[in-house]
Amino acid sequence: MQKSMKKYFALFALPTIIAFSVAFVLPFILGVYLSFTEFTTVNDAKWVGLSNYVKAFSNQDFLNALWFTVKFTVVSVLTINVFAFILAMLLTRGKKGTNLFRTVFFMPNLIGGIVLGYIWQLIINGVLYKFDLTLTFDPKYGFWGLVVLMNWQLIGYMMIIYVAGIQNVPKDVIEVAKIDGASRFQVLRNVTLPLVMPSITICLFLTLSNSFKLFDQNLALTAGAPAKQTAMLALDIYNTFYGKTGWEGVGQAKAVVFFVLVALIALVQLLITRRKEVES
Repeated sequence: MQKSMKKYFALFALPTIIAFSVAFVLPFILGVYLSFTEFTTVNDAKWVGLSNYVKAFSNQDFLNALWFTVKFTVVSVLTINVFAFILAMLLTRGKKGTNLFRTVFFMPNLIGGIVLGYIWQLIINGVLYKFDLTLTFDPKYGFWGLVVLMNWQLIGYMMIIYVAGIQNVPKDVIEVAKIDGASRFQVLRNVTLPLVMPSITICLFLTLSNSFKLFDQNLALTAGAPAKQTAMLALDIYNTFYGKTGWEGVGQAKAVVFFVLVALIALVQLLITRRKEVES
């Protein structure tokens, strides 16, 4: 059976390989090529070397967006995972109504980013109006507004993954630790957390990549205001590509830098957290 599968492996894998090449590899290679050109359409591209990358890193809006995105990602990854893990711990104790709470906490993830952004814009501005302020009055309001929105959307999703991980921790291992005199904190630190590391790896990867790629929520909530100071990388790339005539190549260069940055950070995170995983 295994010999037959190996014999026809290439035949069955071919459609997937072709689809992946057409839908991802070729557009990616074309995108990297266009980042070294000046163009308005693919057909009139003229090679300009590294000048698009020089313009990108000389552009203050891009540097502001990069720093804003890094700050937002650090805060969001920490808060989302801490709150999601606490909720997961509370909802795996077998209390009455657990399934209802899990469903309620997961539901925000089903709402689209644009809709979510406008909903939270109304809620936060409704509170800030009482102090004669708005989300776009100061960048710090936009920053914390985005953090609250992102937490509200993703905590329930990450909680479900943590719940699955916590439920797979063998009960007898925890009982043995308690019999040996371990406190609740020691059980959490030395037994539960090491055995839940696969879930932590997945949740960190998802929150990290989603925080870096945030676009529609940023567009709906602040649209980068005031003065593009709350624009994240994805929104800045969009504004560069579609908002400035003749800057399409610079926008493409920013997109390549963005891809390399996210890929490197995600890869490093996966390597670090995978090493800490243990078999249950």
